[in-house]
Amino acid sequence: MFRIVYYAAVASLALIGMALACRAADATEDFARWPELVNPFESTSGGGVMIDGYKPVIDGALCRTDFSVKLPDQDKATIFSVVEFDARAVAGGILCENGRWRTKDGSAEGTTPFRVFIKDGIVRRPPA
Repeated sequence: MFRIVYYAAVASLALIGMALACRAADATEDFARWPELVNPFESTSGGGVMIDGYKPVIDGALCRTDFSVKLPDQDKATIFSVVEFDARAVAGGILCENGRWRTKDGSAEGTTPFRVFIKDGIVRRPPA
């Protein structure tokens, strides 16, 4: 019984520590200073992969947008995709984070570290 209580207490402290760390990170980031998101932009994967049509919309606890992907070695090929983020209220706006994307044809899916901040109708991205 003592072990269960001990491990529950340790887990609770760890969760509290993570929550405080998130709040500290939010306090150090000035989202209003992030540059406005301009389409097209280079993917976080780099390599000349370009993202276009990124227009996130807040839908309850989520941010969603359709977008297209152009690969540098395929002039005419466009991959149509969708991404869904967790939406979190912060600094008077909404931070869209923990993105999950998939191609519309179902051929690929994954996650992205990319984040956007939406406030007063302006969509911002982290500085490069």
